[in-house]
Amino acid sequence: MEQLPDPPPPSARTRTAGTGPPGRPLLRHRPFALLCGEQIASSVGRQVTTLALALLAVTRLDAGPFGASALMALSYLPGALLSPFAGVLADRARLRTLTVVLTVLQVLVVGSVPLAAALGRLALPQLYVVATASGALTSMLAVALQAALPRVVHPGQLLSANSALTGARTTGQIGGPALGGVLVGLTGASTALLAACAAYGIESLLLLALPATLNTPAQRGRRATESRTAALRAGIDVVRGETVLRRQVLAGAGFNLGSGAADALFVLYATRDLGLPAWQLGTVYAAFSVATVLGVLLAGRFAATIGLARATRICAVVAALAIFLIPGASLGPGFAALLAYQFLFGLAATVWAISMTTTQQLITPPELQGRVAGVLQAALIGTVPIGALGGGALAAWLGNVPVLTGGAVVALVAAACLWWP
Repeated sequence: MEQLPDPPPPSARTRTAGTGPPGRPLLRHRPFALLCGEQIASSVGRQVTTLALALLAVTRLDAGPFGASALMALSYLPGALLSPFAGVLADRARLRTLTVVLTVLQVLVVGSVPLAAALGRLALPQLYVVATASGALTSMLAVALQAALPRVVHPGQLLSANSALTGARTTGQIGGPALGGVLVGLTGASTALLAACAAYGIESLLLLALPATLNTPAQRGRRATESRTAALRAGIDVVRGETVLRRQVLAGAGFNLGSGAADALFVLYATRDLGLPAWQLGTVYAAFSVATVLGVLLAGRFAATIGLARATRICAVVAALAIFLIPGASLGPGFAALLAYQFLFGLAATVWAISMTTTQQLITPPELQGRVAGVLQAALIGTVPIGALGGGALAAWLGNVPVLTGGAVVALVAAACLWWP
């Protein structure tokens, strides 16, 4: 089997990556601790936003299968289109300032929904606009933070750092869906978005406290003045030149095509076909977060024992097989089946994501971290809106269960390609 390349020698990387001594515990390293806090706040905001927007569309504005799928597709589409250019911006801009501006804009975008609801003017087109703008801001922030991490910690700490950040993000994911479900039940979906705005506000304050050194652009000198096209091409060349990254892009894009169809129909299927109330739906989402915690605890040891490449292959297949539990929920206790799906999927997908991100950051030169992250993010999520829109259109014709089953098959075939010679 093909193995991942060894990390570059420390002398080649530590001169430009990381700000603290390699032996310092990560959680005692203030900039990294701030990033962990940011992940908790942002995950709470995103979880509440996603759940509230979906429930508003389905229950209040009577969106059908295609309408619900379009809402999800629009939240991913901007990332597919803008991520490569966000990578160029992250390598050239004042990184701390950029992240703060993105989170403040997120507060304004999401806050427009409860304002419109209070004025009695909330409509489905506004939800589409909010989903699109919020998705664009989320994608740009994700690229910027991936570029920032290698400037905060040393290369030898990247696997542990990515695991810790995933754990911090999971802490918010555990509370976010449950909080969203409770708030929706008590105050309504539109009012619940005020909690998301508060979380985004806290996130902006944590990012503002990051070191001022992050405001020094990673790309300087003559290359900082090259055209955006040339700068973007440099990131694409890294992905094209590394076999490991090419394989991960192929498998991830195909997997997201199938899982995108399943995710787009998930809330509609769970609430209308299975009859799950809001609290059960929130609990189902929280099960994913609990599994993610376990994945965080196992990822480093698992990857160190069998290798990053093999860990990626195994977890990709397990995550794809778990998707079959979604249509399987129609055959038995729906709540239990969806809990099992979220747990298995969360566990496997977490280890897969940590392994992929660490590999990418180890391979990529420091001055290209933003662009490579942007190119990979665009390739990986570009198929999500295609799957979501296609799944919604087919579900209106064939029904939810056949489309959910087909999405699981597509995801499994894509994951299996990691095992091909």
